[in-house]
Amino acid sequence: MGTNFCLFMPLFDTMGNTLNRNSWHLHKKISSDSAKNGRVPDFVFLAHGVDLTSSMHAPFVFRSFASVPFSTRIFLLPLLPVAFLVMLIMWAWSKTFLISFYNLRGHLHQTWVVPRFGFQYFLPFAMEGINKRIEEAILRADRIGVKVISLAALNKNEALNGGGTLFVEKHPDLKVRVVHGNTLTAAVILNEIPKDVEEVFLTGATSKLGRAIALYLCRRRVRVLMLTLSTERFQKIQREAPADCQNYLVQVTKYQAAQNCKTWIVGKWITPRQQSWAPSGTHFHQFVVPPILAFRRDCTYGDLAAMRLPDDVEGLGSCEYTMERGVVHACHAGGVVHQLEGWTHHEVGAIDVDRIDIVWKAALKHGLRPVSSM
Repeated sequence: MGTNFCLFMPLFDTMGNTLNRNSWHLHKKISSDSAKNGRVPDFVFLAHGVDLTSSMHAPFVFRSFASVPFSTRIFLLPLLPVAFLVMLIMWAWSKTFLISFYNLRGHLHQTWVVPRFGFQYFLPFAMEGINKRIEEAILRADRIGVKVISLAALNKNEALNGGGTLFVEKHPDLKVRVVHGNTLTAAVILNEIPKDVEEVFLTGATSKLGRAIALYLCRRRVRVLMLTLSTERFQKIQREAPADCQNYLVQVTKYQAAQNCKTWIVGKWITPRQQSWAPSGTHFHQFVVPPILAFRRDCTYGDLAAMRLPDDVEGLGSCEYTMERGVVHACHAGGVVHQLEGWTHHEVGAIDVDRIDIVWKAALKHGLRPVSSM
């Protein structure tokens, strides 16, 4: 062929002076022609980096390490300077790339990664560039014939792109369905809560997920203590509830208000000091990234919302962040369900509370199972 990539790692070829420069041209050609001559994925999960340490959990860095759930290891620490340098290079030049894939019932599912890390999503000057990368990935998926693309946590940030609404409105003729997966995330959290619970304390109460959880629970006649300083945002959500359920939504402004409530749903990161207001025996459900610290020994802590893929999944060679092999974040699973069901609508913007049970039942029907530490 007149080309080479040693173990798919051009860095090693460069260090050993064995790189054939024709490899770059061939690699680019193969990548651009993959949809024409290869198999097109039916579903794409568009992920992003979390931090420098977890970036080394990628299959092409340490395959054996990527095959187990991520945790910080001593051997990673000396490599942090290299990871930092790679991050800067990716920030300047890299585009979205394929990181892993698996097969489910004859459908190819792939995970693509936006070359950005968690902290970059909160830099005002970086937002335009991040949205550009996400938009390029969506348009590429549309061009090659992907049916569904699901956005990972920060890729659908409300302040960034309105939960994906920006792209759907800008490109109304998209054939690929854009999905934020938050409907299934809400369903996973809600189905963790015991049916006999009468009161919950909710932080991150006016976020997309917080709103949906509050509206769903008040319909079940569960009293929801919504922690928010914004009376305007609270009242807006309260007005969405049925008239006979609105009194079940209660605005609170301090953590002290929950000192007698044993069910906390955490959608905004809380400190150990704030956790201290929870009574002994409290269970902390959570939909916040990163997860809160398990500070209280007399309380229990739920995992991030996740689901186990069906047993007939094939080709899983790596773990998704801290999840076990075969377990994916609920927003990833939401896209899988969307594709398996053949739904033709976009799932962007605000969560449709009426669809929470529909999506949950569809997930169970297709063999996905909830993962919970309770």
